[in-house]
Amino acid sequence: MRKWMLGICAAFLILGGTGCQKEEKPTAQETKPAQPAEKPEKKEEKKEHLNTFPLTGIKTKKPTDARVFSVMVNNHQRARPQSGVYKADLVYEVLAEGEITRFLAVFQSEKPNVIGPVRSARDYFIELSQGYHSFYVHHGWSPDAKKMLSGKNSKVDSLNGLYYDGTLFHRATFRQAPHNSYITYEDLMTGLKKKGYDDKDKIKPLPFLKPEEVKGLTGDKADQILITYSQNEKVGYKYNPSTKRYARSSNGTPTTDLETKKPVEVNNVFIVEMKHRIIDSYGRRAIDLTSGGKGLLLQQGKVREVTWKNKNGRIIPSGTGFVPGKTWINIIPTQPGISKSVSIE
Repeated sequence: MRKWMLGICAAFLILGGTGCQKEEKPTAQETKPAQPAEKPEKKEEKKEHLNTFPLTGIKTKKPTDARVFSVMVNNHQRARPQSGVYKADLVYEVLAEGEITRFLAVFQSEKPNVIGPVRSARDYFIELSQGYHSFYVHHGWSPDAKKMLSGKNSKVDSLNGLYYDGTLFHRATFRQAPHNSYITYEDLMTGLKKKGYDDKDKIKPLPFLKPEEVKGLTGDKADQILITYSQNEKVGYKYNPSTKRYARSSNGTPTTDLETKKPVEVNNVFIVEMKHRIIDSYGRRAIDLTSGGKGLLLQQGKVREVTWKNKNGRIIPSGTGFVPGKTWINIIPTQPGISKSVSIE
C-alpha cells in the first residue's frame, strides 16, 4: 500500500502537481485585505509649564517663590545715579524730610549685583514693604521706624546697616556719607540667612490685565508727564512707543543705573494722592496709606483717571490692573494734589 501511494505522489510530481504537499493554512495577515501604510504617530508636543512672576505678571521657566526683598534707596541729588534700581519689579517714590523723595525698591524677579545708596527707614515705607512680606533692608531709622523694627515683638524681617556697616554694608569712596552706603545681593542674602529668615515665600500676585485688556486700553494721550514735588524736585516720564515703556528722569536728567548705564523704564506709572502731615521739627511726615483717593494710571502711552485703594498693604488701582511689566508708584500730597502737581502732554 505504501509503495502504491509513493508511486501516485511521484506521478503527480512529474506532472507538476502539488497534491501530496501538506496543506498550509493562510496566516492571519494573508487573510486580511491590504491596508494602507500607517503614518508614524506624531508625538504630542509637550507644552512647558510657565510660571508667572507675582510682581510683574511676566511668564518664566524659572521658579517664582524667591523671597521678596525691599531696599530703602537714597534719591538725594548727591546719591544719583543709583545702583540696581532698574532691576526692581516695583518702586514706591515718596517724600521723606524736606522736599526730597526716597525710593522703596521692591525686588523679586531680578537680582541686582549691587544696590544703593541705602538710606534710613520711615514707618510708612515699612508698612508698604510688608504688603509683600518683604525682607526690608535699610541703613538707620526714624524714631517711629525704630519702634516698628526693633525688639522681640517686631513682625518685620529686616537688616539694618547701622549694625553691619563695613561688613555687609560697604561705604563707597566716591561719595560722602550719608550718600555712600551700598550692599551687594550676595551680602544681602548672607544677612538674611545670618538672621535665620526664610529665603523662599509664596506671595499673592498683583492684579494684572489680560492680553485682550491690554490691547483694548483706552485713555487720553500721555507721551510726557511731569510731577512737581517742589521747585528742586521734578520727576519726568517719557513714553517710548517702540518699547511701550516710560523712561524716568529727575529734573530733566534720565534716571540710569550707575554701573551699567541702563535706563530705568517702566510699563506702569501710577500717581496717587495721599494726605501728608508734618509730625516733628525735623520735618518727618505721617502719610495716610489707607483711605484711598484720586489717582492717574499711565500705560501704553495713555492716561486714565482712577482711584486707588490699599489692599492688604498694597497700593493698587480700583477696578482695573497693571500691564505686565515693571511699575513705579509716585505718592504725592493731596495738597496741592494731582491737578496742580502733574502736567501731561
